[in-house]
Amino acid sequence: MNWKDINLKDYQYNLPQDKVAKYPLKERSASKLLLYQSGEITHHTFKDIVELIPSDTLLVSNDTRVIPARLVFQKSTGAHIEIFLLDPVEPSPLHEETLNSRGICTWKCMIGNSKRWKSDTSLTYFIKEGLILEAIRKDESQVTFRWPPHYTFSEVLQQVGKVPLPPYLKREMNEEDKPRYQTVYSKHEGAVAAPTAGLHFSDEVLTRLKAKGVSQEHLTLHVSSGTFMPMKSSIEEHPMHNEQVVITDSLIKKLLENDKVLPVGTTSMRTLESIYWYGVKIANGDPTFHITKMMPYYAGKKEITREESLRNVLSIMEENGVSKLLGETEIFIFPGYDFKICRGLITNFHLPSSTLILLVAAFVGNDWKRIYDEALSNDYRFLSYGDSSLLFPKNNSLI
Repeated sequence: MNWKDINLKDYQYNLPQDKVAKYPLKERSASKLLLYQSGEITHHTFKDIVELIPSDTLLVSNDTRVIPARLVFQKSTGAHIEIFLLDPVEPSPLHEETLNSRGICTWKCMIGNSKRWKSDTSLTYFIKEGLILEAIRKDESQVTFRWPPHYTFSEVLQQVGKVPLPPYLKREMNEEDKPRYQTVYSKHEGAVAAPTAGLHFSDEVLTRLKAKGVSQEHLTLHVSSGTFMPMKSSIEEHPMHNEQVVITDSLIKKLLENDKVLPVGTTSMRTLESIYWYGVKIANGDPTFHITKMMPYYAGKKEITREESLRNVLSIMEENGVSKLLGETEIFIFPGYDFKICRGLITNFHLPSSTLILLVAAFVGNDWKRIYDEALSNDYRFLSYGDSSLLFPKNNSLI
């Protein structure tokens, strides 16, 4: 399928507001689980996933950790200025390094009520005695923060920042959201949205999967605010935000050993598929780990096997003496995409006409409509705090 033939109206469905899960369930793995396998749909509870995943599967999860990225300052005039952290600029483009900085750092931000805050002026937030956070606006999107250097920026955020819940929840965060809007395996700080497919996993489910023989590996994709951006234009015109990814040599070696790869969530899937295209870039003489939005669809590129691609990536790491690689991806997966790494998908139920619906449709074909109709008819809960699905396409299954 040519992307120019894709009509976003074909990926629309009616999502009643009462189907949107505004709060998480008390027990993570008590959510519903829709299984799509060999063209058939069956209904389960998420904890049943241990029986549904074959023992020789490689389960790959995104271990990013959501930061309290919303900061609200009040001017002396009473006006509120909201600063939404997007990407670190200084002292490093690495999220964790900048979050661990002391005394000063600069971020690219989204600024609410922007007209009330002029460039080169500052705002202050009194947190407690001996801890004041100052924000200096540098330009349209960059903000420099200053604070006493005996704290890290991450420690400051924990005291003053708010978890940026998805806007479609239409509520403010509460104390329950702090632990529940993180996966149990979250580790590397930097995301502004949770990889929500992973929210269903409990320590107990992961332990049972391990006991069954399911291998588990992690990667890191720091989810950006672009994940909430609705599609209002064509495939070509819709902007896909760069997202920072970190992969390890351990992951690449596991991928070489096992091709039965099951990603937890669309962020893991996008990262895994980006790894393949990075190997293609290396084969074409370009070692920069930056996968552009439309790279998989370019004509005339030299495509290679899955194994060749992964070996190229591993060779780059060995040549540079590193065990992890930092990269960026803005890959856009939509119908017509040829999956290179992923053989199944664990994912929640997504917004109509969104990039994530297009990704699901690329994976399971037109049956996405039947899957969503079944979920709606069976009172599944939708979006970030909603229920889950386990998808095995007919032509690309683990079975």
